[in-house]
Formats: sequence, C-alpha cells, structure tokens
Amino acid sequence: MYHFCTLCPRNCQVNRTAGKTGFCGMPDTVQVARASLHMWEEPCISGTAGSGTVFFTGCNLKCVFCQNHSIAVGGKGKEVSTKQLAELFLMLQEKGAHNINLVTPSHYIPGIASALILAKDQGLTVPVVYNTSGYDSVQSLTMLEGLVDIYLPDFKYVSGELSKRYSHAADYFQVAKQSLAEMFRQVGEPVFEEAHFDLPESDGTNVLTSCSQPNGKETSSDCDESDEAISLMKKGIIVRHLLLPGCIEDSKAVIRYLYETYGNRIFISIMNQYTPLPHVAAYPELNRKVTEAEYDELVDFAIDLGVEQGFIQEGDTAKESFIPEFDFTGLL
Repeated sequence: MYHFCTLCPRNCQVNRTAGKTGFCGMPDTVQVARASLHMWEEPCISGTAGSGTVFFTGCNLKCVFCQNHSIAVGGKGKEVSTKQLAELFLMLQEKGAHNINLVTPSHYIPGIASALILAKDQGLTVPVVYNTSGYDSVQSLTMLEGLVDIYLPDFKYVSGELSKRYSHAADYFQVAKQSLAEMFRQVGEPVFEEAHFDLPESDGTNVLTSCSQPNGKETSSDCDESDEAISLMKKGIIVRHLLLPGCIEDSKAVIRYLYETYGNRIFISIMNQYTPLPHVAAYPELNRKVTEAEYDELVDFAIDLGVEQGFIQEGDTAKESFIPEFDFTGLL
C-alpha cells in the first residue's frame, strides 16, 4: 500500500517506497520518537502502572495548534523495523504496561499491523489502543480488525470552516463520522476488567475523572470520582474532544453529535488541556488558554444532554510540562 499511498483520507497516491512523501511527510519505514509508560491518559487506560505509549513520527492532519509539534511536523524520530517495533510492544508489556498505546499511527498502519501480529505470536496479551486524530480511512481501519481492542480517537470539529483553518481538512467531520462508525463496528460497547484499582493521589493537575462508573451508574453532578475505584478498559471506545479557545459552540455540536449517535455506548472525554505554544502566533484567536467558564459551560452542556459515560479534566492542565520529551526514550 506504500507504493500508491491511500492509507489516509488525503489520498496522496505517492510512492513512499521510492522516497516520495505525501502530506504526512513520512517514508514507508516506521519512525518512532518515544516508547514509554505514560500516566496521564484516562484513568481506565493509564491505571496505576501506566499506558505503554509508542509515539509515531509524522501526522496526516498537522493541526496548527499541535501539542506534539516536534514529531508531527518537525519529523523527529528513528526508523524501526517490524521486528523492532514488535520488541518495543513486548518490552512495554514486560515493564507492566496495562496496554499498548499507538499514538498517531494512521500513516503506518501496514507496518503496525505486521508488528502487532508478530508481537501477539510472541506473547503480547495486553489490550492494544489505537490513539488517533480521528482523520482515518475506513479501508485502512479494516486492517486492524482483531488487532486493536480500544479505539481512542479525537473528534475535533463539526465545522468545516474550523477544520480547514486549523487542520487543513475541510472534510474532517464527514471523515471522522465514518471512521468512528467503523471503530464502533469493530469493538462495540465498553468492556472492563472485573478487578478495580484505586486511582493514585494527584497534585490536582491534569486529572481526568469519570462521570460514571463502568457499570453505568450515574455519580454526582460534578463528575468527581478522583477518590473512587475504577476498572481498566479491555475493549471499547473513548472519544476525546479538546475544547479550543472561542470554539464553544462547535464543541457543543461535537458533543451533541456523539451523544445523539452513540448515547452512552461510548465514553466521551472532554479536555481542557489546550496549551498555546509559540507556533500558534499566526492564529491570534488561539493564543490563549481556555477559560474555566468556557470549560464549565461545555461540561454542563454535556451533563444536561444526558452524557453519563465520560471523563473531565480538573486543575491547570494547560502546561508544556505535560508534553512528553521526544528524546527516543525506550527505543532499542
């Protein structure tokens, strides 16, 4: 598929095996920037030991506000073979990772699928998480059926005007709808481990708390479960939505679409961690953090709509300190 690349909705049709690159800027070999345990995903993903994240270099969306700019646009990464990638997965499992978390993987799906098959043959048993921008090809996602257990897509916009301005993709909403439907077809409703764990204590920053227990029972209206036990997710979908400054109405449209389409058959993670980095200077409307009032309005909207299966963030999460160092940690 790299000879005439149509792996993502960009349909660049370039021969990546001949050194040509399309929108993602990547060759046909898999490039990785970091492989490590990560504690700051949703509680049912990170648990107490961490999620085994593998950060892939390049991106097929390249949002102007990207928090991982150095690898998405800057191209910082090291080439790994199929065998080496499988070994990374197994290494993270050996370190105690609750799952293998593939971050920005869309433009490497054939290589990743091959590595997952090899790793599973060699003893990989933890769930596999596909952590994506949501701008995925349905055809490519079908290659992951039976290999991915948990889908963790973004759902960034409904507005084509916003998606064109900030993510160079006027068709984002239509694409994300179709890709999410395929993800749900593959993995269905959430499944959790029976064993529960207590969430680790936090300093109050970058805390993701659940609006409901995995059994669907509604909790307090402020969705605060930071002191309660929660199960690890084994299968299912968590859709992430990052609130951008001044985009509250489009964010409401995103939450409305997700809830009216899937109800509480998926989890919705409403995020306030937008951090204005230097490369957003050309977009002055984005050159500020989201206000507490904006975020509270969106969370209240979701609760009033009926969302019970969800996560919210508490504390000051808009900090560069929460962005990982892409220093090739964990690479063999």
